[in-house]
Amino acid sequence: MHLRTCFAIAALALAASAGPWAQGAPKGNVRVVTVFPAGSGPDTVARMVSEKLQVKWGQPVVVDSRPGGAGVLGINAMKGSPPTGNDLVVVDVGNLSINPLIFSKLAYDPEKDLAPVAVLYKTAFFVAVAADGPYKSLKDLMAAAANKAKPLSYGSNAIGGPLHLGAARLETALGAEMLHVPYKETSQLYAAVATGEVSWAFASIASAGPLVRAGKLRFLAVADRTRSAVMPDVPTLEEAGGPKALDALTWVALMAPAGTPASVTADINKAVNEVLAMPDIKDKFAGFGFVPSPGPVQQVVDLMQGDRTRYAEVLKRVKVAID
Repeated sequence: MHLRTCFAIAALALAASAGPWAQGAPKGNVRVVTVFPAGSGPDTVARMVSEKLQVKWGQPVVVDSRPGGAGVLGINAMKGSPPTGNDLVVVDVGNLSINPLIFSKLAYDPEKDLAPVAVLYKTAFFVAVAADGPYKSLKDLMAAAANKAKPLSYGSNAIGGPLHLGAARLETALGAEMLHVPYKETSQLYAAVATGEVSWAFASIASAGPLVRAGKLRFLAVADRTRSAVMPDVPTLEEAGGPKALDALTWVALMAPAGTPASVTADINKAVNEVLAMPDIKDKFAGFGFVPSPGPVQQVVDLMQGDRTRYAEVLKRVKVAID
């Protein structure tokens, strides 16, 4: 269905019940572009939040999925829009913190082309292995990693992505040398882990939780400072005997075009935070293993800069460059 038609239908649906625009809401139809495939976890979250904002603001909020090109397609579809708050984009740590470090020619600059609005959620990575494989604990995996005569392999869904670089950080912390095996799709990656084609991989609850529940994968530890509320029986890396204070997670944020006034981003931030605090949203997020992360606009900036520094450090050892 054409995007303009979607706006028209949404406007008609709201017209009977919506009064004047809510105070602080963008004036007119709002488009939320996502750089993720329709039906994926981040895209689904964008739709959940947009539905709530539509009700809160009393005006259409339509999600436009534009996956591809490491986020370039979606970001370029939004970045030149008027800075009024009517055009937003949902992106992740890879788009904001990692891509500028590994792409020699990136079609956007997160700091020059985008304005931070709000963090939607964070989710930690788990060390995933085959359920029927030889590694029953993190210490088993660490002992195997110490055997330099037979290096372990780890997989990811993209060279230079959060799964790859997060695993490389753990590899460095263990003082090990492992073989990185990239796969084209997440489904291929975890199928390879489940069959023992690769020794392990980082995984989220959203991406690999179903395979854990099906008895195909085992989570040995979570790379976070605290245990997951969704899988509380899985220890942290430190509790499992691994490196201390090493966290590996991904996060998803809402951004606006550069030049959007601070008063506008602050208003949208406030509305998004109110949505993230809703009990039904918390429950739905929990199903994916996502942790809602309400906070000020500055939270986006802090995450962008902190992870840029963190990943720049690991890229000194893991050489990744994409034209």
